[in-house]
Amino acid sequence: MSTTRRIVIAVFPDVDLLDVTGPAEVFALANRETGGRAGYRVELAGPASGVVTTSAGVRLLADTAFADVDGAVDTLLVPGAVDVLPDGPVARIDEDVVAWVKTVAPQARRVASVCVGAHLLAAAGLLDGRTATTHWSTAAQLAADHPAVVVDPDPIFVRSGNVWTGAGISACMDLALALVADDLGEDVALAVARHLVMYLRRQGGQSQFSVPLSRPASSRRDIDDLRMHIADHPEDDLSTPALAARMCLSERHFARVFRQETGTTPGAYVEAVRVEAARRLLENTDQPLDHIAAACGLGSVETLHRALRKQIGTTPAAYRRRFRVTG
Repeated sequence: MSTTRRIVIAVFPDVDLLDVTGPAEVFALANRETGGRAGYRVELAGPASGVVTTSAGVRLLADTAFADVDGAVDTLLVPGAVDVLPDGPVARIDEDVVAWVKTVAPQARRVASVCVGAHLLAAAGLLDGRTATTHWSTAAQLAADHPAVVVDPDPIFVRSGNVWTGAGISACMDLALALVADDLGEDVALAVARHLVMYLRRQGGQSQFSVPLSRPASSRRDIDDLRMHIADHPEDDLSTPALAARMCLSERHFARVFRQETGTTPGAYVEAVRVEAARRLLENTDQPLDHIAAACGLGSVETLHRALRKQIGTTPAAYRRRFRVTG
């Protein structure tokens, strides 16, 4: 017998289109993969029933008005909208949406925000005392406006009890897949991810940006090729002498060129890549720490501890407890 899981997604003028349609597609595919047993039923709720124009100019049709949403809700999903100002995007706070979220959230088994929708949850008081994420471009705004919220701009999504917050734009798909995995298990979520031609967990791990993508392409193709070699082979000898030899440059000249092209030293870059690789293994496997340290080129558990504390301010065990999705 299938269990009906009522998903209510907020829609309002200038809402980000993908933040609505992306999760809806994930839930629809989960229904298909399970022959309907997943029981997801998506409803769009807006200021009034009828047409809502998104930020992309594409119009959606709200099934019901905010005021008419009643009864139990399995998942309340709140996307956001931004105003683009000269200094950059600013999350829009619609007081009518905030008031509605305050009313409906207690009826929901769980609440999730997508992208800058976290600002609406925060304004409704749902994030006080919790760790949350949002799109990297508005993370500083969220922290400044809501000092009671611990804002982490790095993760793809954060779960804090029954409240989930997701990062920006395409990360809505990652968040929705995580919700499906939480409901139905990793196998179903993986099948949905395959249909969407995407990773169940993207290669950058929980980071909004992987190390190679977090820095712009350099003006030298050989440096870009070296960066990808480092990412693909973190367990190799990636000392400055070894990398300089690979580039057929003197150590001094190589170090100068690498810093000029990437903005960091070879050693710091290699450590960041190795920590990212360790994070992926902590998230996705039950491998012991000594195996992870060796696979990522960090050598020892002590070095793994030291590198994680330096890069992300936590221990391997604490990171695994927080971000391990599978049991």
